Amino acid sequence: MPLPTSRQHTRSPLLRTRGRGLRAIGAIVAVVALAPALTACNDAATSATATPVRPVQVQRVAFVPANENREFAGVVRARYETDLGFRVAGKMVARLVNVGDRVRAGDVVARLDPRDLQLQAESADAELTAATSNLAQAAADELRYQSLRSRGYAAVADYERKKAAKDEAEGRMERARRALDLAHNQLAYTDLKADADGVITATLAESGQVVALGQAVARLAHRGEMEAVVSLPETRLTETRQSDASVRLWSDPNRRFSARLRELSPQADTATRTYAARFTIENPDDAVALGMTATVVLSHPTDTMVAMVPLAAILNRGTGPTVYRVDDTGVLERRPVTMSSFNDVAALITSGLEDGDQIVTLGVQMLQAGQKVRAVVGRVVEGR
Repeated sequence: MPLPTSRQHTRSPLLRTRGRGLRAIGAIVAVVALAPALTACNDAATSATATPVRPVQVQRVAFVPANENREFAGVVRARYETDLGFRVAGKMVARLVNVGDRVRAGDVVARLDPRDLQLQAESADAELTAATSNLAQAAADELRYQSLRSRGYAAVADYERKKAAKDEAEGRMERARRALDLAHNQLAYTDLKADADGVITATLAESGQVVALGQAVARLAHRGEMEAVVSLPETRLTETRQSDASVRLWSDPNRRFSARLRELSPQADTATRTYAARFTIENPDDAVALGMTATVVLSHPTDTMVAMVPLAAILNRGTGPTVYRVDDTGVLERRPVTMSSFNDVAALITSGLEDGDQIVTLGVQMLQAGQKVRAVVGRVVEGR
C-alpha cells in the first residue's frame, strides 16, 4: 500500500508557521518580564558613576594680635667667670681640681713648691731680729747721751747724732717687720684658693709646670646668676632694647625661662660685625647647665592681626599663595592670601580671610574650586 506522502507535505508548512508564532510570543513575554530588572540595573550603574562628596580636613581661622618673635642661638654662661692664678711664681707641685668639680670659697685649687719662699720668710725673720737688737742699742745710747747733755758732760751735736741713730733703727725695724709680713703672705700664696663658690670649667696648667706670676691655672664659674650670651646684628639693637626676652634650651625646647637684657656691647666684633648681648636667666633650676646651647626669643608685640594656619593649607600655582575656603553650602572657593612669615610648620596670614572662615588644611593639591566637599574639623596647628 502506498504511503500518504502528499498529505504530510500539505500539513507541514502550517505546523512550522504556528511554531514560529509561539516562539515570538514567548520572546515578547520574556522581555516584558525582564524589563523591571533591566531598569534596576541601569539605575544602579548610574548611581555608581555619580561623583561622591569628598571629605576634607578643615580648620577655622582665628585672627589674633601679631607677636613678632626673633630667635638667636647662644650659650649659657655664668655671670662671673674668674681665671685663677698664683700671686707668686714657682713650680706647681699639685693641682687638686678637675673640670666639673664644684668648689667652695677657700678650697685649695693648686699648690706651688714653698721651699724658696720659706727661706725668704726665715731671712726676713732674721732681719727683724737684727733690727730689734739694733734699735735697743740705739735707744740705750740716746738715753745715756740725753742724761749727759742735761748735766753738761756731752755736746748737743753728739746727742742729736745718737737720737738720729735711734730714729733710723726704729725705721729699720719697721721695714723688717713689713718684709716679714710680706714673706709670710707670699708663702701663703703657694696655696691657690677659690675666691667664691662655683664650678671649675677649665684647667690651664698641670702639675710640674713652672708658672709665672698671674698665669691662669684654672677657670672658675661663680655660683649664682646665669646668662645666655648671643650675638646680635646691628639692625636688631633698637628692637632688642624694647622687646620682651625669654630663653629656651635646646635640651628641653618645651620650657621657657624669663630673661632680661643685662649687657649689650657698645662695639661690634671685628670679625663677625655683631654685638655681644648677655641676657640674665630668671630663676634657673638644675636643668640649666653651663655651656648648654640656648635660644633667646625676643618678642615684640604689634597692632597687626594675624592668623596661624598650617603650612600644608597654602597652595601656590605660580600666582601667589592661596587657600581653599569652604562656604556655607560646602563648596570650595579659592582665596588669595597675604603671608607675613612662615616656618616648617605654620604660616601667618595677614589678609585674604575673615575671622571664622573654614579652610582646607590637607590635600589642597588634589582639589578644585567649585568642588562639593564635606568638612571634617582637624587638629589646630601649633607653631612657635
